[in-house]
Amino acid sequence: MVDIVGILNQIFSSQSFQSAIASSILIILLGFVLGKLGIFNKTVSQALSTVLLSVALPALAFTAFMTNIDQDSLRQGLNLLVWGFVMYVALILVSEVLYKKYKGDAKTALIVCTTFGSTTFFGIPIVSAIYGPTGVIYANVFNIAYRVFLYSFGLLKMSDTKFNTKSLKDIFFNPIIIATFLGIFVWIFQASLPQVTLATGDQVAFLRIDKTVPWLFSAMKRLSGLTSPLAWLAIGNTLSSISLKEAASSKDAWYYSFNKVIVVPFLNFAVLTALTLSNIVPFSFTAVAVVVIMMATPTATVAATYAIKYDKAAVMSSNCSLLSTIFSIFGIPMWVIMLEILKALGLFQ
Repeated sequence: MVDIVGILNQIFSSQSFQSAIASSILIILLGFVLGKLGIFNKTVSQALSTVLLSVALPALAFTAFMTNIDQDSLRQGLNLLVWGFVMYVALILVSEVLYKKYKGDAKTALIVCTTFGSTTFFGIPIVSAIYGPTGVIYANVFNIAYRVFLYSFGLLKMSDTKFNTKSLKDIFFNPIIIATFLGIFVWIFQASLPQVTLATGDQVAFLRIDKTVPWLFSAMKRLSGLTSPLAWLAIGNTLSSISLKEAASSKDAWYYSFNKVIVVPFLNFAVLTALTLSNIVPFSFTAVAVVVIMMATPTATVAATYAIKYDKAAVMSSNCSLLSTIFSIFGIPMWVIMLEILKALGLFQ
């Protein structure tokens, strides 16, 4: 007989699990309190977001790839890259079904907000805290498809405009994508790049800055360490500025939040598990966990901004954003616990 109580006790007694979950909730609450007290205002929130998106997250994305490559990690990364593109196409189609009773701007906004979660701002910091550098590598590879679809389908759907060069710039010339592609390049081709002989006699690629320029790598690691606290403070501050009462009274927001935090990650989990157990496309436990967490994130900031900017059910979208954030704060830990139970039961290797 399976000892579920023993498994749960093992999960909750894990210091890494306790630290990751407690830290995220406590720092989000701190950001909320600071916002309510007026210590954090809109300007502070924008500054935090700018540092996070232009410095901390790119540093995290690049430094995560400063590690030796093996065939299993490469295979998992490629599987996640392909799955990302397949999944977003499928999710767009599934969202059409989920919101078939809605019409016009409301349907458009719900489809876009369901398709695009806050994977960068909310997901990656949690993945980093729980699954470390390997999780960050998988998250950034998986997130490539997210950025392609967000700045193409998402923008076109919300703005009713044609794809243009600015859209391409938003996709490929933002700091996170540049850092991700550069990191992937070093990670995959490190054996073929010009080599440097270390004092130990080992040879490494000259772009493996963790070995060749340790002082620079150390600085970037410290910057990447800002990712989680800055993101969680900004999330808490955002929550403090929106009416929870109004959001909680919206049936649309409740329906959306359930879909976003429960249905979407469950569909990903079910398909990835089926592919793994059937050995069609095997995914590791960490790869599956990363996808589930990324998919259980609340509304993407960019998606909510599109709704406001282009007047696509702006009030409803704001309510959905707030309520789904609260859902995620409690939903993601539940997903992590469920995944750990399934891992302990031997479902994943």
